[in-house]
Amino acid sequence: MVASVKTKIQAKKLKPYIVNLLSNAKWNFDLEDRDNILRIDSEKNIVLEIIDLLNVHKFYCEELEYELKTRQN
Repeated sequence: MVASVKTKIQAKKLKPYIVNLLSNAKWNFDLEDRDNILRIDSEKNIVLEIIDLLNVHKFYCEELEYELKTRQN
């Protein structure tokens, strides 16, 4: 996901809300990436909930399209 979160302070303020929503998922902000990527590893599809959560806190968030490539022998 692309997010408008740009600093560690902003990410830290969001952390309790994200933890509450994603209690069993792995997630992190890559603030060194030019797109400020929010990576989420979850079994649930929570894209809309994350977008809504960030929007409520005045941040922009958008899902990135990606393709999972499988390894062929």
